[in-house]
Amino acid sequence: MKFKIPPIPLNSSRNSCFPTFKSLMASSLTQTQTLTIHSDPEDDLLCSDQQLQQQQQLLLSSSDTSPFSLGSLTRCLTGESHIDRAWAHWLKLGRPKLIVAPMVDNSELPFRMLCRKYGAEAAYTPMLHSRIFTETEKYRDQEFTTCKEDRPLFVQFCANDPDILLEAARRVEPFCDYVDINLGCPQRIAKRGNYGAFLMDNLPLVKSLVQKLALNLQVPVSCKIRLFPDLQVTINYAKMLEEAGCSLLAVHGRTRDEKDGKKIRADWNSIRAVKDALRIPVLANGNIRHIDDVQNCLEETGAEGVLSAESLLENPALFAGYRTGEWVLGSEGSDKVGKLDQTDLLVEYLKLCERYPVPWRMIRAHVHRMLGDWFRLHPLYTKDSHEDRVLANGLATGNV
Repeated sequence: MKFKIPPIPLNSSRNSCFPTFKSLMASSLTQTQTLTIHSDPEDDLLCSDQQLQQQQQLLLSSSDTSPFSLGSLTRCLTGESHIDRAWAHWLKLGRPKLIVAPMVDNSELPFRMLCRKYGAEAAYTPMLHSRIFTETEKYRDQEFTTCKEDRPLFVQFCANDPDILLEAARRVEPFCDYVDINLGCPQRIAKRGNYGAFLMDNLPLVKSLVQKLALNLQVPVSCKIRLFPDLQVTINYAKMLEEAGCSLLAVHGRTRDEKDGKKIRADWNSIRAVKDALRIPVLANGNIRHIDDVQNCLEETGAEGVLSAESLLENPALFAGYRTGEWVLGSEGSDKVGKLDQTDLLVEYLKLCERYPVPWRMIRAHVHRMLGDWFRLHPLYTKDSHEDRVLANGLATGNV
């Protein structure tokens, strides 16, 4: 079969096995509740070190035995029933341990399906912007795609308005197993937009986002966070999320300022401390380079599962025990070294893109990550998008 790299315009068509978001909604939802969409005058609010220190001080002032003092909590969210439901749901999903982390423009459907083929037991969507998701049909159809085999699935949103977040969450609720709130993105765009890890400066808002979803959705709410510089602050923060209705917490073992995962190792000891302080399932994120790291992380953190991001981009078969070519040299052990290489994986990914079309920017990013060494030897292809397409087509058809 001839493989054709799709041109992927914004309104790219999908085949019958790949319905648009609109058709998914039409077939699954019998009633849609309309909420008022509020404009956010502080969309570009920048947070200061002083604000962060104030929030840390507020968290430190709360004791380990009393609820976080940002107002009274609803009994149904703090009682044993919430904890029981959180674990019942996790057990129903089969307690997945190997999970694809959320990655902007990178954890899209074809890549999720490739990772699932090679051992991933659950996956996150890329981060979706809740306000744009509620307002723009084109964004919904392009950025959120799924299929029946794409489960268990976390759909992740960034947000700073509880009502807008709820409206966005209700649109994806029938197609996922968790609605996840991004509380960990450390990038500059998150700072400008006042979301992700920069909501650590506004704890009452964080609490209201979690409570809004927990009280109004049928699926559980999960959160993904980073560490505060002070461990006790992090523990109290995690307890606040649990008490507000969070049913699963993923902890990235780095702080907001520690953005370079290759230079700064994740703090598994801090993840362990958070895990020991909570009663809901906890996932660990950070330092998963190959399959041996999975068991080490689970043992050291006590977490229910691990998330991997950057390493999966280079080696989507990581969870199946495969290593990439550059890792084979000098390696020992029982890993299935040498049975797959990046070109084989890339061809599989490109064929999945034929079945599940996505924007070219996503395809191009994966081509460059999976063939990183090759591109360093052939820099011409890094400068010309047309050459990228020629290369991708050649790989898929066996002409390269």
